[in-house]
Amino acid sequence: MHKIELAVFDMAGTVVDEDNVVYKTLQKAINKKGYLLTLDFVLEHGAGKEKHQAIKDILRIEEGYDQDETAKEIFKDFKKMLGKAYQDLSVTTYAGVEDLLDTLKKLNIKVALNTGYDKNTAQLLLDKMNWTMGIHYDILITADDVKRGRPNPDMIFEAMDILQINNPSKVLKAGDSIIDIQEGKNARCGMTIGVTTGAHTREQLSSAKPTYVLDSLIELEEILTSN
Repeated sequence: MHKIELAVFDMAGTVVDEDNVVYKTLQKAINKKGYLLTLDFVLEHGAGKEKHQAIKDILRIEEGYDQDETAKEIFKDFKKMLGKAYQDLSVTTYAGVEDLLDTLKKLNIKVALNTGYDKNTAQLLLDKMNWTMGIHYDILITADDVKRGRPNPDMIFEAMDILQINNPSKVLKAGDSIIDIQEGKNARCGMTIGVTTGAHTREQLSSAKPTYVLDSLIELEEILTSN
């Protein structure tokens, strides 16, 4: 295996613990339009995606056909509701993650954060956690920065381009949803990691055939230092 030079981490559910507030808000926004969807359904079909796309996909699966206008209205409502939900929200990282980031720095592994959120939402989360670019991570890539969201590999390629990593086999992608793993595989990453701290279960993550499924991101340290 090639030595890993770049670790790309999804945000919510992977390095950011925000109690699934985004998907709970997404569920509320959709159900306000008369649906009765469960959080599990929203997570199964929406996790990890750019949020407008997530709404479109969820409605298509539920109704059997596209609901573009309704999806647009729900997305607009969702953004307002999320802004309110985030104002009072306490956001932390998971135990041991900041130590892991220190270890990666010592191993000369760069860290990119990538997310299906827009730039403003992502930055709001990082500010609440007191995470700073250059200290906790090297670059933030959001859905706003690329034309195609996950499972397309564009966000990973953008991070590689900016950080001057040429070989995807030297890149690790970690996330809490199936679509994170698919994104990593589509980028031909040398390692794909599913972590059970967020949207999807061990069984769901395993179905995407990642290199590893971990119960905690801190297990990565042993994997990276033993290879």
